[in-house]
Amino acid sequence: MADRHPDRRNRVILTTRNIQNVFGVEDPRAFGALKIDNSLTLESFKKKMKMQIIEESDDKIVFDVIGIDAPLANALRRIMLAEVPKMAIETVNIYQNTSIMQDEVLAHRLGLIPIKADPRMFSFVHEHKDLEMNESNTLVFTLDITCEANPQANANSPPDKLYKNSDVYSGDLKWIPQGSQEEKFGDDGIRPVLNDIIITKLRPGQQIEAELLVEKGIGKDHAKWSPVCTASYRLHPAIVFKREVKGNEAETLKRLCPMGVFDIEDLGGTKVARARYPRNCSMCRECIRGEERAKNIELQRIRDHFIFSVESDGAYRARDIVTEALKVLKGKATKIRNELEELYKQDPNV
Repeated sequence: MADRHPDRRNRVILTTRNIQNVFGVEDPRAFGALKIDNSLTLESFKKKMKMQIIEESDDKIVFDVIGIDAPLANALRRIMLAEVPKMAIETVNIYQNTSIMQDEVLAHRLGLIPIKADPRMFSFVHEHKDLEMNESNTLVFTLDITCEANPQANANSPPDKLYKNSDVYSGDLKWIPQGSQEEKFGDDGIRPVLNDIIITKLRPGQQIEAELLVEKGIGKDHAKWSPVCTASYRLHPAIVFKREVKGNEAETLKRLCPMGVFDIEDLGGTKVARARYPRNCSMCRECIRGEERAKNIELQRIRDHFIFSVESDGAYRARDIVTEALKVLKGKATKIRNELEELYKQDPNV
Protein backbone atom coordinates (compact mmCIF):
# COMPACT_ATOMS: atom_id res chain seq x y z
CA MET A 1 0.00 0.00 0.00
CA ALA A 2 2.81 2.39 0.91
CA ASP A 3 4.51 1.72 -2.43
CA ARG A 4 1.38 2.02 -4.60
CA HIS A 5 -0.02 5.15 -2.97
CA PRO A 6 2.89 7.13 -1.48
CA ASP A 7 1.03 10.46 -1.61
CA ARG A 8 -2.60 9.62 -0.83
CA ARG A 9 -2.14 10.22 2.89
CA ASN A 10 -1.37 13.80 1.94
CA ARG A 11 -4.04 14.35 -0.72
CA VAL A 12 -7.63 15.55 -0.71
CA ILE A 13 -9.59 13.79 -3.46
CA LEU A 14 -12.34 15.60 -5.39
CA THR A 15 -15.02 13.67 -7.27
CA THR A 16 -18.12 14.87 -9.12
CA ARG A 17 -20.25 14.06 -6.07
CA ASN A 18 -18.15 14.62 -2.97
CA ILE A 19 -14.74 15.32 -1.44
CA GLN A 20 -12.80 12.41 0.03
CA ASN A 21 -9.87 12.04 2.41
CA VAL A 22 -10.67 15.41 3.94
CA PHE A 23 -9.30 14.89 7.43
CA GLY A 24 -5.62 14.58 8.21
CA VAL A 25 -4.28 11.96 10.59
CA GLU A 26 -2.30 13.39 13.50
CA ASP A 27 -1.69 10.24 15.57
CA PRO A 28 2.06 9.43 15.32
CA ARG A 29 1.27 5.67 15.43
CA ALA A 30 -1.47 5.73 12.77
CA PHE A 31 0.68 4.19 10.03
CA GLY A 32 2.87 2.02 12.25
CA ALA A 33 1.79 -1.15 10.41
CA LEU A 34 3.22 0.35 7.22
CA LYS A 35 6.42 1.31 9.04
CA ILE A 36 5.69 5.00 8.45
CA ASP A 37 6.55 7.43 11.24
CA ASN A 38 3.72 9.99 11.42
CA SER A 39 5.10 11.91 14.41
CA LEU A 40 5.79 15.65 14.25
CA THR A 41 9.12 16.87 15.55
CA LEU A 42 10.88 20.21 15.25
CA GLU A 43 13.56 18.67 13.06
CA SER A 44 11.04 17.09 10.66
CA PHE A 45 9.12 20.38 10.51
CA LYS A 46 12.29 22.32 9.62
CA LYS A 47 13.13 19.76 6.95
CA LYS A 48 9.70 19.85 5.27
CA MET A 49 8.72 23.50 5.67
CA LYS A 50 9.53 25.70 2.66
CA MET A 51 8.42 29.12 1.38
CA GLN A 52 8.70 30.22 -2.25
CA ILE A 53 7.66 33.56 -3.78
CA ILE A 54 5.80 33.05 -7.06
CA GLU A 55 4.77 36.61 -7.91
CA GLU A 56 5.55 39.92 -6.24
CA SER A 57 4.86 43.63 -6.61
CA ASP A 58 4.48 46.42 -4.06
CA ASP A 59 0.70 45.84 -3.95
CA LYS A 60 0.48 42.05 -4.24
CA ILE A 61 2.45 38.95 -3.36
CA VAL A 62 1.72 35.31 -4.20
CA PHE A 63 3.79 32.71 -2.39
CA ASP A 64 3.76 29.00 -1.58
CA VAL A 65 4.15 27.55 1.89
CA ILE A 66 4.92 23.83 1.91
CA GLY A 67 5.01 21.44 4.86
CA ILE A 68 2.50 23.06 7.25
CA ASP A 69 -1.03 22.18 8.32
CA ALA A 70 -4.21 24.20 7.80
CA PRO A 71 -4.35 25.58 11.40
CA LEU A 72 -0.94 27.23 11.00
CA ALA A 73 -1.78 28.54 7.53
CA ASN A 74 -5.06 29.97 8.80
CA ALA A 75 -3.32 31.55 11.80
CA LEU A 76 -0.97 33.38 9.42
CA ARG A 77 -3.90 34.54 7.27
CA ARG A 78 -5.90 35.79 10.26
CA ILE A 79 -2.90 37.67 11.68
CA MET A 80 -2.42 39.46 8.35
CA LEU A 81 -6.09 40.44 8.41
CA ALA A 82 -6.49 41.41 12.04
CA GLU A 83 -3.23 41.80 13.97
CA VAL A 84 -0.70 43.59 11.76
CA PRO A 85 -0.86 47.26 12.88
CA LYS A 86 -1.69 50.13 10.54
CA MET A 87 -2.28 53.89 10.74
CA ALA A 88 -5.87 55.05 10.17
CA ILE A 89 -8.09 58.04 10.91
CA GLU A 90 -9.61 57.45 14.36
CA THR A 91 -10.95 60.86 15.46
CA VAL A 92 -12.74 63.40 13.25
CA ASN A 93 -13.46 66.81 14.76
CA ILE A 94 -16.08 68.37 12.47
CA TYR A 95 -16.31 72.15 12.79
CA GLN A 96 -18.50 72.74 9.72
CA ASN A 97 -20.48 70.35 7.56
CA THR A 98 -23.28 71.75 5.41
CA SER A 99 -23.14 68.93 2.85
CA ILE A 100 -25.98 66.44 2.47
CA MET A 101 -23.86 63.77 4.21
CA GLN A 102 -24.44 63.29 7.95
CA ASP A 103 -21.51 63.88 10.30
CA GLU A 104 -21.23 60.25 11.41
CA VAL A 105 -21.33 58.92 7.82
CA LEU A 106 -18.70 61.46 6.76
CA ALA A 107 -16.47 60.47 9.70
CA HIS A 108 -16.87 56.77 8.80
CA ARG A 109 -15.93 57.36 5.16
CA LEU A 110 -12.88 59.39 6.19
CA GLY A 111 -11.78 56.62 8.57
CA LEU A 112 -11.67 54.08 5.73
CA ILE A 113 -9.25 56.12 3.58
CA PRO A 114 -5.87 54.30 3.69
CA ILE A 115 -3.02 56.53 4.87
CA LYS A 116 0.52 56.15 3.50
CA ALA A 117 2.39 56.09 6.81
CA ASP A 118 4.66 53.34 8.13
CA PRO A 119 3.12 52.21 11.45
CA ARG A 120 6.47 50.82 12.55
CA MET A 121 7.56 54.44 13.01
CA PHE A 122 4.77 55.12 15.53
CA SER A 123 3.60 53.81 18.88
CA PHE A 124 0.08 53.06 20.10
CA VAL A 125 -1.71 55.89 21.89
CA HIS A 126 -2.70 53.52 24.72
CA GLU A 127 0.98 52.84 25.41
CA HIS A 128 1.45 56.42 26.60
CA LYS A 129 0.67 57.65 30.08
CA ASP A 130 -2.79 59.24 30.37
CA LEU A 131 -3.43 58.28 26.71
CA GLU A 132 -1.57 61.41 25.65
CA MET A 133 -1.46 62.18 21.92
CA ASN A 134 1.90 63.44 20.64
CA GLU A 135 4.09 63.40 17.54
CA SER A 136 5.23 59.83 18.20
CA ASN A 137 1.73 58.32 18.08
CA THR A 138 -0.58 60.71 16.19
CA LEU A 139 -0.81 62.34 12.76
CA VAL A 140 -3.01 65.34 12.04
CA PHE A 141 -4.84 66.08 8.78
CA THR A 142 -7.28 68.85 7.93
CA LEU A 143 -10.11 68.99 5.40
CA ASP A 144 -11.27 72.49 4.53
CA ILE A 145 -13.20 72.84 1.28
CA THR A 146 -16.03 75.04 0.02
CA CYS A 147 -18.02 74.64 -3.20
CA GLU A 148 -18.56 77.68 -5.40
CA ALA A 149 -20.26 78.36 -8.71
CA ASN A 150 -17.95 78.77 -11.68
CA PRO A 151 -18.88 82.09 -13.31
CA GLN A 152 -17.14 81.15 -16.56
CA ALA A 153 -19.21 78.00 -17.13
CA ASN A 154 -22.46 77.95 -19.09
CA ALA A 155 -25.68 76.40 -17.86
CA ASN A 156 -25.23 73.23 -19.94
CA SER A 157 -21.78 72.42 -18.54
CA PRO A 158 -21.30 69.20 -16.54
CA PRO A 159 -21.13 69.57 -12.72
CA ASP A 160 -17.32 69.39 -12.60
CA LYS A 161 -17.20 72.43 -14.92
CA LEU A 162 -20.27 74.20 -13.55
CA TYR A 163 -18.98 74.22 -9.96
CA LYS A 164 -15.61 74.53 -8.23
CA ASN A 165 -14.79 71.87 -5.60
CA SER A 166 -18.03 70.00 -6.28
CA ASP A 167 -16.34 66.64 -5.65
CA VAL A 168 -14.41 66.08 -2.42
CA TYR A 169 -11.56 63.61 -2.83
CA SER A 170 -9.01 62.04 -0.50
CA GLY A 171 -6.42 64.27 -2.19
CA ASP A 172 -8.09 67.25 -0.49
CA LEU A 173 -6.79 66.06 2.89
CA LYS A 174 -3.83 68.16 4.05
CA TRP A 175 -1.21 66.77 6.41
CA ILE A 176 -0.24 69.12 9.27
CA PRO A 177 3.16 67.99 10.66
CA GLN A 178 3.48 67.96 14.44
CA GLY A 179 6.78 68.61 16.24
CA SER A 180 9.65 67.09 14.24
CA GLN A 181 7.43 65.02 11.92
CA GLU A 182 8.19 67.13 8.84
CA GLU A 183 11.90 66.70 9.40
CA LYS A 184 11.44 62.99 9.98
CA PHE A 185 9.09 62.16 7.09
CA GLY A 186 9.65 64.99 4.59
CA ASP A 187 7.13 67.31 2.91
CA ASP A 188 5.21 64.58 1.10
CA GLY A 189 6.06 61.68 3.38
CA ILE A 190 2.60 61.31 4.92
CA ARG A 191 -0.47 61.32 2.66
CA PRO A 192 -3.49 59.28 1.56
CA VAL A 193 -2.47 56.23 -0.47
CA LEU A 194 -4.65 57.43 -3.38
CA ASN A 195 -5.79 60.95 -4.16
CA ASP A 196 -8.91 60.04 -6.16
CA ILE A 197 -11.05 58.32 -3.49
CA ILE A 198 -14.40 60.13 -3.55
CA ILE A 199 -15.59 61.28 -0.11
CA THR A 200 -18.74 63.27 -0.91
CA LYS A 201 -20.22 65.85 -3.30
CA LEU A 202 -20.93 69.51 -2.65
CA ARG A 203 -22.97 72.26 -4.26
CA PRO A 204 -22.44 76.06 -4.11
CA GLY A 205 -22.44 77.38 -0.55
CA GLN A 206 -21.81 73.97 1.06
CA GLN A 207 -18.65 73.55 3.12
CA ILE A 208 -16.73 70.95 5.10
CA GLU A 209 -14.17 71.92 7.72
CA ALA A 210 -12.71 69.17 9.88
CA GLU A 211 -9.61 68.04 11.76
CA LEU A 212 -8.60 64.38 11.46
CA LEU A 213 -6.43 62.51 13.96
CA VAL A 214 -4.63 59.38 12.73
CA GLU A 215 -3.70 56.64 15.19
CA LYS A 216 -2.08 53.22 15.11
CA GLY A 217 -4.39 50.24 15.55
CA ILE A 218 -5.14 46.67 14.46
CA GLY A 219 -7.89 45.20 12.31
CA LYS A 220 -9.24 43.18 15.24
CA ASP A 221 -10.57 46.48 16.63
CA HIS A 222 -11.84 47.92 13.32
CA ALA A 223 -11.53 46.98 9.64
CA LYS A 224 -9.98 50.38 8.81
CA TRP A 225 -6.80 49.17 10.57
CA SER A 226 -6.53 46.03 8.43
CA PRO A 227 -3.55 46.48 6.06
CA VAL A 228 -4.83 44.06 3.41
CA CYS A 229 -7.45 44.31 0.70
CA THR A 230 -7.55 40.54 0.84
CA ALA A 231 -5.43 37.73 2.27
CA SER A 232 -6.36 34.22 1.19
CA TYR A 233 -4.92 30.77 0.63
CA ARG A 234 -5.88 27.62 -1.23
CA LEU A 235 -4.45 24.13 -1.46
CA HIS A 236 -2.22 23.44 -4.45
CA PRO A 237 -4.12 21.42 -7.11
CA ALA A 238 -2.79 18.13 -8.43
CA ILE A 239 -4.17 16.53 -11.61
CA VAL A 240 -3.49 12.78 -11.86
CA PHE A 241 -4.06 10.89 -15.11
CA LYS A 242 -5.45 7.39 -14.50
CA ARG A 243 -4.60 6.55 -18.10
CA GLU A 244 -3.13 8.41 -21.07
CA VAL A 245 -5.58 10.66 -22.90
CA LYS A 246 -4.70 10.71 -26.58
CA GLY A 247 -5.82 11.97 -29.95
CA ASN A 248 -9.23 13.59 -30.22
CA GLU A 249 -9.87 12.96 -26.52
CA ALA A 250 -6.80 15.04 -25.68
CA GLU A 251 -7.99 17.89 -27.92
CA THR A 252 -11.45 17.77 -26.33
CA LEU A 253 -9.97 17.79 -22.81
CA LYS A 254 -7.85 20.85 -23.60
CA ARG A 255 -10.85 22.66 -25.06
CA LEU A 256 -13.11 21.77 -22.12
CA CYS A 257 -10.95 23.33 -19.39
CA PRO A 258 -11.92 27.00 -18.85
CA MET A 259 -8.69 27.73 -16.91
CA GLY A 260 -6.26 26.45 -19.58
CA VAL A 261 -4.74 23.79 -17.33
CA PHE A 262 -4.16 21.20 -20.07
CA ASP A 263 -1.86 21.23 -23.06
CA ILE A 264 -1.06 18.82 -25.88
CA GLU A 265 2.30 17.08 -26.21
CA ASP A 266 3.33 15.39 -29.44
CA LEU A 267 4.90 12.00 -28.71
CA GLY A 268 6.03 10.34 -31.92
CA GLY A 269 3.09 11.72 -33.87
CA THR A 270 0.56 10.96 -31.13
CA LYS A 271 -1.16 13.82 -29.33
CA VAL A 272 -1.13 13.23 -25.56
CA ALA A 273 -2.79 15.46 -22.94
CA ARG A 274 -0.65 16.86 -20.14
CA ALA A 275 -1.54 18.95 -17.07
CA ARG A 276 0.83 21.79 -17.99
CA TYR A 277 -0.51 24.49 -15.63
CA PRO A 278 -2.01 22.75 -12.56
CA ARG A 279 -1.82 25.96 -10.44
CA ASN A 280 -4.54 27.47 -12.65
CA CYS A 281 -7.02 24.74 -11.73
CA SER A 282 -10.10 26.07 -9.90
CA MET A 283 -11.54 22.57 -9.36
CA CYS A 284 -14.60 23.28 -11.51
CA ARG A 285 -14.65 19.50 -12.22
CA GLU A 286 -15.47 20.01 -15.90
CA CYS A 287 -12.68 17.56 -16.84
CA ILE A 288 -14.25 14.74 -14.77
CA ARG A 289 -17.91 15.47 -15.47
CA GLY A 290 -19.50 12.30 -16.80
CA GLU A 291 -18.50 8.68 -16.30
CA GLU A 292 -16.15 8.49 -19.28
CA ARG A 293 -14.14 11.59 -18.33
CA ALA A 294 -13.95 10.50 -14.68
CA LYS A 295 -12.19 7.31 -15.82
CA ASN A 296 -9.33 9.40 -17.21
CA ILE A 297 -8.53 11.92 -14.47
CA GLU A 298 -8.50 12.25 -10.69
CA LEU A 299 -8.52 15.72 -9.16
CA GLN A 300 -6.56 16.18 -5.96
CA ARG A 301 -5.36 18.93 -3.65
CA ILE A 302 -2.07 18.64 -1.77
CA ARG A 303 -2.94 18.92 1.91
CA ASP A 304 0.29 20.59 3.09
CA HIS A 305 0.98 22.86 0.08
CA PHE A 306 -0.70 26.27 0.44
CA ILE A 307 -0.84 29.01 -2.18
CA PHE A 308 -1.16 32.38 -0.43
CA SER A 309 -2.33 35.55 -2.16
CA VAL A 310 -1.97 38.85 -0.26
CA GLU A 311 -3.02 42.26 -1.60
CA SER A 312 -2.00 45.41 0.27
CA ASP A 313 -4.20 48.50 0.56
CA GLY A 314 -1.06 50.58 -0.04
CA ALA A 315 -0.05 51.47 3.51
CA TYR A 316 2.54 48.63 3.49
CA ARG A 317 4.33 46.77 0.74
CA ALA A 318 2.69 43.36 0.41
CA ARG A 319 5.97 41.64 1.37
CA ASP A 320 6.13 43.68 4.59
CA ILE A 321 2.63 42.56 5.62
CA VAL A 322 3.76 38.93 5.48
CA THR A 323 6.98 39.73 7.36
CA GLU A 324 5.13 41.60 10.10
CA ALA A 325 2.56 38.79 10.39
CA LEU A 326 5.34 36.23 10.88
CA LYS A 327 6.80 38.43 13.64
CA VAL A 328 3.42 38.52 15.40
CA LEU A 329 3.07 34.73 15.03
CA LYS A 330 6.57 34.23 16.43
CA GLY A 331 5.71 36.50 19.37
CA LYS A 332 2.61 34.44 20.14
CA ALA A 333 4.59 31.18 20.05
CA THR A 334 7.30 32.67 22.29
CA LYS A 335 4.69 33.84 24.79
CA ILE A 336 3.12 30.37 25.00
CA ARG A 337 6.54 28.75 25.43
CA ASN A 338 7.50 31.16 28.23
CA GLU A 339 4.21 30.62 30.04
CA LEU A 340 4.57 26.83 29.78
CA GLU A 341 8.14 27.04 31.11
CA GLU A 342 6.94 29.18 34.01
CA LEU A 343 4.14 26.74 34.74
CA TYR A 344 6.61 23.84 34.68
CA LYS A 345 8.89 25.66 37.14
CA GLN A 346 6.00 26.01 39.57
CA ASP A 347 4.97 22.37 39.23
CA PRO A 348 7.29 19.94 37.34
CA ASN A 349 4.52 17.31 37.42
CA VAL A 350 2.26 19.34 35.13
